[in-house]
Amino acid sequence: MSVKYPVIAVTGSSGAGTTTVKNAFEHIFFRENINPLVVEGDSFHRYDRAAMKVAMAEAEAKGDHTFSHFGPEANHFDLIAETFKAYGEHGGCNRRYYIHSDEEAAHHNARLGGTEYKAGQFTPWEEINEPTDLLFYEGLHGGAADKTVDVSKHTDLLIGVTPIVNLEWIQKIFRDNAQRGYSAEAIVDTILRRMPDYVNYITPQFSKTDINFQRVPTVDTSNPFVARDIPTPDESFVVIRFKDPNKFSVNFPYLQAMIPHSFMSRRNTIVVPGGKMGFAMELILAPIIHELIEKSRAAKG
Repeated sequence: MSVKYPVIAVTGSSGAGTTTVKNAFEHIFFRENINPLVVEGDSFHRYDRAAMKVAMAEAEAKGDHTFSHFGPEANHFDLIAETFKAYGEHGGCNRRYYIHSDEEAAHHNARLGGTEYKAGQFTPWEEINEPTDLLFYEGLHGGAADKTVDVSKHTDLLIGVTPIVNLEWIQKIFRDNAQRGYSAEAIVDTILRRMPDYVNYITPQFSKTDINFQRVPTVDTSNPFVARDIPTPDESFVVIRFKDPNKFSVNFPYLQAMIPHSFMSRRNTIVVPGGKMGFAMELILAPIIHELIEKSRAAKG
């Protein structure tokens, strides 16, 4: 943790909706004139796309049917912790990108001087020392821990995005089918394979997060594998839990006044209509980030 060089991490499993939080942060960064160093969680995978297929096949040949992107065997938890620690100490770190698409490949090839990287590969590690205001991480493991590493110890603000699991599965099924062309059977196999790592390395993070945003549908999602559509924001509530409201001086009466139809369900938990999720995020996070940046700039003189 660092006053001069804050580290903010948004963590949530695949299909959880962390992109919504990322958009809220981008709006805040723009309004507050904040220059972030953005680090992507996918860049800490241990294998690129082709190597992951090989590693998975080798694991299955040995009888291991639970090898997944969620666990430490397929990720560098140690490098995430080192990255956060290095930035917190001197405001710089090493960074690379995982290339998701041909468009991203073209961008990075041009940026790196006409190289020939393709979708599914990593760019090389680059040392980043240009002045920035904070590090912003978005991915699977912003608060992950195993027997040797606890990434959460190096964050100043840790945000969890965790819809109830049936809704998470519905979102994943629809996304993987529409965007990647996967069959329903293949998607269910992936969910089952990931389950041990999900239980051991994804969900424990949400006991460490400073703030959790959990979307809860108000329609029947009891069988996510036959759902015909994703519940809309207006068919949902968002449960927002603060681990320690005093840490960020959360003003619950103000939030309730600003967000119509919100209510307190516990002393540290406010519930807002699903359609107000983005607004609530910006309302809650903007003063927290403003205070982090004010303290950072004062410490830097």
